[in-house]
Amino acid sequence: MNSTTLSTILFIVFVIFTLVLVIRAGRSNKKNTQDFYDGGASFSGFQNGLAIAGDYMSAASFLGIAGMIALAGYDGFLYSIGFLVAWLVALLLVAEPLRNSGRFTMGDVVAFRMRQRPVRTASSASTVVVSIFYLLAQMVGAGSLVSLLLGIDPTDSGAKNLIIGVVGILMIVYVTVGGMKGTTYVQIVKAFLLMIGATVLTIMVLWHFGFDIGALLGAAKEQSGNANFLNPGGKYGVEVEGDPFKTLMNKLDLISLGLALVLGTAGLPHILIRFYTVPTAKAARKSVNWAIGNIGAFYLMTIALGFGAAALVGSTAIKEADKGGNLAAPLLAKELGLGIAGETGGATMLAIIGAIAFATILAVVAGLTLASSSSFAHDFYANVIKKGNVDPKSEVRVARIAAILIGVVAIVLAIGAQGLNVAFLVAIAFAIAASANLPAVLYSLFWKNFNTRGAVWAIYGGLGMALVLLVFSGNVSGTETSFIKCLPDTECVKFNWFPLNNPGIVSIPFGFFMGWLGAITSNERNSAKYAELEVRSLTGAAIGKAVSH
Repeated sequence: MNSTTLSTILFIVFVIFTLVLVIRAGRSNKKNTQDFYDGGASFSGFQNGLAIAGDYMSAASFLGIAGMIALAGYDGFLYSIGFLVAWLVALLLVAEPLRNSGRFTMGDVVAFRMRQRPVRTASSASTVVVSIFYLLAQMVGAGSLVSLLLGIDPTDSGAKNLIIGVVGILMIVYVTVGGMKGTTYVQIVKAFLLMIGATVLTIMVLWHFGFDIGALLGAAKEQSGNANFLNPGGKYGVEVEGDPFKTLMNKLDLISLGLALVLGTAGLPHILIRFYTVPTAKAARKSVNWAIGNIGAFYLMTIALGFGAAALVGSTAIKEADKGGNLAAPLLAKELGLGIAGETGGATMLAIIGAIAFATILAVVAGLTLASSSSFAHDFYANVIKKGNVDPKSEVRVARIAAILIGVVAIVLAIGAQGLNVAFLVAIAFAIAASANLPAVLYSLFWKNFNTRGAVWAIYGGLGMALVLLVFSGNVSGTETSFIKCLPDTECVKFNWFPLNNPGIVSIPFGFFMGWLGAITSNERNSAKYAELEVRSLTGAAIGKAVSH
């Protein structure tokens, strides 16, 4: 049995299995908002910890980071460190206070002591934008991955577009049928499979080099053909001889990337809503322990996966399969299998690891779609359009319609973003989340004088600045890998006047500044509500009670 046949069988088995889980979860839902948004807060700390890990360890982690390390060496490793440290920041600053204070969405907390309509509108808009950017990364990864596993020519854009469409349809089904329960079950299964797959690959890589880390790194350096492969500065912060301005911009871009990675997680809606799915604060803390254990172990293993791919597969073969390096981990699995059992072993390992990566993508896109559609229905439809007077069944129906629309938009944009590294795309989503959501959340939880104008200005200011700088950077135009591709020796549209690839170093401080400026230029204060919010956030006293005004 070749890898294509085996891959197809494993894909079908996984999709059928997860669809059965989702359908069963959908039948157990009581068709009310709580079941759809937080699964009835019925998950244990262990279950939710696995689901959080499943939500966080995305295609950017498994495919993108492994590819970054394989192609860029030490600098690619920065992504692993950034994502791991980011998780700690999210836990220490916002996770439990946000979970204790809200009910379904981030907007519940930010709007608690503000005027509801403007703040919830801004919160919903930001949640949808961040989720769509994150969705792009997962779906681009899906196009590259499935093309490899099914033996499709990497240059066949039509086949990749079809794959992206199928993934989009599946994620819409998961969310609309299963809600939070169905999505959580898929994430738990995915986390279990991903940890097993990464562990097996790591052990096989280390075994191949006699469990000698030095031999692994030496082979990776030699195979890369780059003498500075294990040194910093090969991809980020590159010093350009004779061009001090370009050197400065490269170093600022590295700082900008670090800020986005470390601060972005604390503003990602699809991560934060997971804390609403457990019944008590104790269960939330327990889920954190399970999540951080799994996440920490996984990011350590990406080091072996990335350098193992560099040593055993080689950068040339990785780039030929996918320019962004997103297929390094599956190609490593194939190479390891070939060394053990020839063509059969290679086909089997490629198919198994590919199926796990596909599970990773489906689980994360389902979580993202649920977060964005829930925010639209709960924050915008129920509390802005209907002013809090809404039938629960109607709210859930709007959430399902929103999931369909968001899925369609993500499919269209992902088709145009092919060729970019998925870890890089996620870094852009992190920058937007840190610029728009994080200032509003932190000010709401910890600043007594924060108010409606401050919240609205923080969200729209950070979001607007991040998007403007992104549009006028090399991500959208001016290079071969831009969204609007610019090939050598051809005339093309160029408007990349912003010299950095990641806008975080400008947009994150700007979001905090706009929140401060809006708050101090308004006389609105609500000390009583802040005192109530403070008690809620520290004690969890209002958990389970509706957040409505």
